[in-house]
Amino acid sequence: MQSSLFVLILMGECSFCLDCLYEYHFVEKKKTWDEAQKYCREKHTDLATVYDMEDVKRLMENMEELCDSAESQSKAWIGLRKQTSGPMTWHWSLPGEKFNDSETQWKEGQPDNTQDPENCVVNQNGEWLNFPCTVECEFICYDDEVILIRVNKTWEEALDYCREHHRELASVTDCHQQAQVQQRAKRADTPYVWMGLRYTCTLGFWFWLTDEVVDYKNWNSTTEVDGCDMSGAMETGGGHKWFKKSARKEFNFICLRR
Repeated sequence: MQSSLFVLILMGECSFCLDCLYEYHFVEKKKTWDEAQKYCREKHTDLATVYDMEDVKRLMENMEELCDSAESQSKAWIGLRKQTSGPMTWHWSLPGEKFNDSETQWKEGQPDNTQDPENCVVNQNGEWLNFPCTVECEFICYDDEVILIRVNKTWEEALDYCREHHRELASVTDCHQQAQVQQRAKRADTPYVWMGLRYTCTLGFWFWLTDEVVDYKNWNSTTEVDGCDMSGAMETGGGHKWFKKSARKEFNFICLRR
């Protein structure tokens, strides 16, 4: 994947904007996994959720050159942790982000639990190792303006979820926002994702929940007629066109972060 790398050196952080769709921050402070999660949620979006291992490999390969204290073999927390209550499964720190076994980058022989319990994960030179959560390590945060929630909900349920955990269902008011949202939509588990687009029967027009006018449009040419229970959804494949769907259907959805 072609990717531009934008680097910003901050106090105690090296920041990397990859494709400028999301930004990783390597934090040169040593903290436990829980402390790192708290720090990332206060200052960024969360501990790093890994979407593309090629991006993370590039980030780690540049650490030694760009960050004074980082070395190529630095262990850095990412947002992956084993759930210890109920089924012993791995999950991402970011709420609503499903863990996919096919998207892992475990080092050979990992996870191994040689220092039991090893329920958290560090990234070392682009590979993952399970590690005791109480050990203090440097860590990787990330920022994202829009967040895919891979949980199936009706439009109203998706709206409530976004407002509780983030800010709002996503708006798409120009081609830049279209590109951002469709990039996330590609990873969805459903053929469509909900956006913050709604039809009002009373006034007879479509509107964004963020109070922005629907000037930019990307409707499918054969879309359904307007209806009182209709909301806007983006297709996750093809041309990522917008479709008018019954708000009672259940899809993944896109939130705007706070």
